[in-house]
Amino acid sequence: MLQPKKFAHRKQFKGRIHGDAKGGTSLNFGSYGLKAMEPERITARQIEAARRAITRHIKRQGRLWIRIFPDVPVSSKPAEVRMGSGKGAPEYWAARVKPGRILFELDGVPGPLAAEAFSRAAMKLPIKVKVVARLGDTSHLEG
Repeated sequence: MLQPKKFAHRKQFKGRIHGDAKGGTSLNFGSYGLKAMEPERITARQIEAARRAITRHIKRQGRLWIRIFPDVPVSSKPAEVRMGSGKGAPEYWAARVKPGRILFELDGVPGPLAAEAFSRAAMKLPIKVKVVARLGDTSHLEG
C-alpha cells in the first residue's frame, strides 16, 4: 500500500476539502481516465483495491498511472476510551481529493475495456466518478 517514506509531522489536523481541483484535472499520460466528481478523503486501501480491480480486468495489458498519493495521516482513538489524554495514534493514510481530479489513467487498451475496468474500480471508491477520454477517442468509449 502507498504511504510516505518520510514526513515532517506525525499527526495532522483534519482540515476541509473546499472548491474544485486546481491541478491534475486533465489527462497527461493515458488515453482514458477516471475523474472524481465529489470531494472526499480516499484511503490507501481504497486506492490499492481500485488499482487491483483495474489491473485484473485489463489482464495486465496496457499501462496504468495512479495520479493521487495518500499523504495525510488519519488518526483515531481506540474504542471505549475516555475523553482527553491527547490525540489518537495515526491509523491509516489518505489522499484529499477535490472534484475534477484525475485519479487513474489508462493507455494501450481499447475504450470499452477501459470503461469496464474503470467502472469496477469505481465500485471500490467512496465517491462518484466518471470516465473521461482524450478528444477524438470518445467513439471507442461507447460500447
